[in-house]
Amino acid sequence: MKIDSAKIQQRYDRLAPYFDGIEAMMEGLFFRSWRKKLWASVEGQHILEVGVGTGKNFDYYPAGASITAIDFSPKMLEQARRKKTRKQVNVDLELMDVQSLHYASNSFDTVVCSFVFCSVPAPMKGLKELHRVCKPGGRVILLEHVISSNPVLAGMMNLLNPLVVSLVGANINRNTVKNVQACGFSHVRVDERSSGIIKLIVAVK
Repeated sequence: MKIDSAKIQQRYDRLAPYFDGIEAMMEGLFFRSWRKKLWASVEGQHILEVGVGTGKNFDYYPAGASITAIDFSPKMLEQARRKKTRKQVNVDLELMDVQSLHYASNSFDTVVCSFVFCSVPAPMKGLKELHRVCKPGGRVILLEHVISSNPVLAGMMNLLNPLVVSLVGANINRNTVKNVQACGFSHVRVDERSSGIIKLIVAVK
């Protein structure tokens, strides 16, 4: 099923006021611990977070770093701005699509994404943009839902994917590890603590 960015944006705009509540249980049980692992791997002074959403990663930002965070959904960004003010987070928030980043090449020490590329219509285009704006020797760190390596579960995910995409705009059957490996990074590592369907990927430019 091919859905463009505008349609996915509209779905996230619609969900934005309820998004934290919808994911509250999964956040508490699983995602929060993974976010801590992700941000523990972040290095450097200039950081880009892609797909900031409602600002779920604000609590894990490294002190003293210069952080820019983007999202393509205006309504999600509104939620992030409110949370930024409430939590007094030092971050520059920008409305932007990962498929076309408005930054110069080699701009950031680390680029971070969490549960983003399941919703990017052209994931290879977005990943190549991350590679472009990352400095040589810098790292792109992704926490992503991926298709299971278990054939039975993978078959179920493929079967359910059109329904999930139509409801929330997220694909549950992406092979993001292979996509990252195809984008010209010098080294790609999957954290050994990763599960079958949640992968922490560290790619060095």
